Amino acid sequence: PGAEVHAAGAGTIGYAGPLAGRAVVTVLHPGGLRTTYLPVRPSVRRGQRVSRGEVIGVVQDVPGHCRTACLHWGLLRSRSYLDPLLLLGQGRVRLLPVWPMGPR
Repeated sequence: PGAEVHAAGAGTIGYAGPLAGRAVVTVLHPGGLRTTYLPVRPSVRRGQRVSRGEVIGVVQDVPGHCRTACLHWGLLRSRSYLDPLLLLGQGRVRLLPVWPMGPR
């Protein structure tokens, strides 16, 4: 909680405020990409231009599925979710499998 959150790339703030009980910041990037950051208490406002690495807010301590405070970082093109690690030249995101509850 309180850790600074930086824009993954240059763009314009598309949204900065509460959404479904959590604070969210969305950055609209050239080429139709957008990045999302939550839960983040914004230090930016809608329509504001930001540069890559600029602080856009701080991580909030919001109860959720994370055991400790965490940042959810997303990348979208239109309505399609993409792997945000592509912006860093990293490998693919690997999700944990869903295991059945208890014995079958």
